[in-house]
Amino acid sequence: MKRSHLSQFLIVGVSAAALWAAPVSLATAQEMPGEGTTVKMGQATWDTGWFHAEIYKQLLQKLGYEVEGPTTLDNPPFYQAVSQGDLDLWVNGWFPLHNTYESTFSQGAEKVGHVAEGGALEGYLVDKASVEKFNIKTLDDFKRPEVKEAFDRNDDGKADLVACPPGWGCEVNIEHHLDAYELRDHVNPIKAGYAASMADAIAAYEQGEPILFYTWTPNWTVNELVPGEDVMWIEVPEVDLPEEMAELEDAATLAGVNGCVADPCKLGFPANDIRPVANSSFLEENPAAKALLSEVKIPLDAIFAQNAKMNAGEGDPEDIQRHASEWIEANGDLVEGWLTSAREAAM
Repeated sequence: MKRSHLSQFLIVGVSAAALWAAPVSLATAQEMPGEGTTVKMGQATWDTGWFHAEIYKQLLQKLGYEVEGPTTLDNPPFYQAVSQGDLDLWVNGWFPLHNTYESTFSQGAEKVGHVAEGGALEGYLVDKASVEKFNIKTLDDFKRPEVKEAFDRNDDGKADLVACPPGWGCEVNIEHHLDAYELRDHVNPIKAGYAASMADAIAAYEQGEPILFYTWTPNWTVNELVPGEDVMWIEVPEVDLPEEMAELEDAATLAGVNGCVADPCKLGFPANDIRPVANSSFLEENPAAKALLSEVKIPLDAIFAQNAKMNAGEGDPEDIQRHASEWIEANGDLVEGWLTSAREAAM
């Protein structure tokens, strides 16, 4: 009889202990739904996208995920890798610019959420002094002999254009423009590393030389050379997009572009959304990560400001990590709302 009471006491004691411990374990699981899962993250080769990549990385870590990387790679290998599950995600998708890669990733990956909507511009800029001196309005003006000669820095008889390295989405559009506007005999696209090419162009500008370059926003270039003050956005002769983007023609002319030679401004590139792209199986298995990617938005002004810091010498990985953690801390209420939504999605 005593043994029976003792057995009952032990059973009840064990059950009570289990019930007492359960909330602690459940609370941990709710707080850190990604615990035990490794996220294989990629990031773009353009360093202006590394700040928001680091923010997302640190937010995933706050949910308990172990984050591997981010691994820096060009667009084609990333979209192939995320489709196959070799990588789980990046937050450097530019759409519609990256529409050309959808056939590569659409079978195994998908767009989810927005880093920034609609404010990512692309186009061609010329130093303001040359715009005024030569009355430059569009790319067609670079067919004029006196303009070509002024912008020819390597004596090949063509105006030099800081363009995009091979593999970047903007390379496709620029190459299309060179053919569509019959500029092959007039413009030389420089496809070396973008940051180094822009540094050379800025040095030339500071020496009073004319410069022509492609850029996008957010980007440190428009902090260094301010549209409307140092440089001007010029237009394309007419909007002419690659076939796979032809339906976006209307989005390539924008009103109110500060520092453009005309308003509305025929930039020749549709305004872009910056978006995460993630492996579909990963999203299905990780509802907390999917909710986080859906919730987060980074103000363009914050990206501009951080890019300027990078250009001023704070471009080491440790600097970017610090910039991201400082931004997260400064926006604590906003961030906590994102994390709460992600945790609730995992329950």
